[in-house]
Amino acid sequence: MPDQKINILAIESSCDDTAAAVLCNGKILSNIVATQEVHKQYGGVVPELASRAHQQNIVPVIHQALAKANIDKKDVSAIAFTRGPGLMGSLLVGTSFAKSLSMGLNIPLIEVNHMQAHILAHFIEEDGYDKPQFPFLAMTISGGHTQIVKVTDYFEMEVIGETTDDAVGEAFDKSAKILGLPYPGGPLIDKYAREGNPKAFKFPKPKVDGLNFSFSGFKTAVLYFVQKETKNDPEFIEKNLKDICSSIQYTIIGILMDKIKKAVKETGINQVAIGGGVSANSGIRQALQEAQKKWGWKCYIPKFEYTTDNAAMIGIAGYHKYQEQDFADYSITAQSRYKF
Repeated sequence: MPDQKINILAIESSCDDTAAAVLCNGKILSNIVATQEVHKQYGGVVPELASRAHQQNIVPVIHQALAKANIDKKDVSAIAFTRGPGLMGSLLVGTSFAKSLSMGLNIPLIEVNHMQAHILAHFIEEDGYDKPQFPFLAMTISGGHTQIVKVTDYFEMEVIGETTDDAVGEAFDKSAKILGLPYPGGPLIDKYAREGNPKAFKFPKPKVDGLNFSFSGFKTAVLYFVQKETKNDPEFIEKNLKDICSSIQYTIIGILMDKIKKAVKETGINQVAIGGGVSANSGIRQALQEAQKKWGWKCYIPKFEYTTDNAAMIGIAGYHKYQEQDFADYSITAQSRYKF
């Protein structure tokens, strides 16, 4: 029924951010994220600390999401939650809470694949933002994933290219660590890259068949380069930081764009959407905008708040599953590795 109000309470706890959102008929009423600061001192996410922080944050975050949306628990139509992929300890907190709340309120439970949700974030009802038309290509780029996905319907998705080893976000963060930048280093590389010369230093592009990616060799190349140059000049990084960052970013974007160009050519689909934490990178956004002008692609770039892990994207996936009456039962379990 078009006049029916479908209120989805969404929970996201796949990594180190505890998030909750409320959506009414695909429109966001609230989108709350509690970021965990504890990991910075360790230079990366510590799974045990992440799950403990989720346990502390989940009740206040959900309470805040409902309060900001001005929705009472009894008005919630269904609970959507991230089943996977992600850190098992973190996923268990969100999964257990979602099941308990669903049971307590006697409303449907909806499981969501985190990576599908990054793609479906493009369908959030948002003024001034176009939605992709099916079929389209999605490039999901994050700390844990690098994929090219052919999307023919909301839940008809086929991975046609993916990383054979490390993800692009890890390539950014590890390169930053080699340069002595604090965690998370990817955004800092982006920041310094804007003021540097992208062609100051040449890094190799891994040769990988088809539409797949590889970043382990790239990280090794950055490490050897920095070791060699700092041996000759201990102040090399300090003197050339902006140019190094710009050259690293230029190469990584080149790797991504080469593959998406190949995917467009092979599939004949020239609609391209990006999602995931690395889609916040200014260089990637610019490269897609240039591709749109140069090759006539139609590119879809999400708002910054929908790039990193958030519950709004879980909510929109849940909303479309609700319309199909695609509900989960209470025997469902979290999955750290969860393919489409």
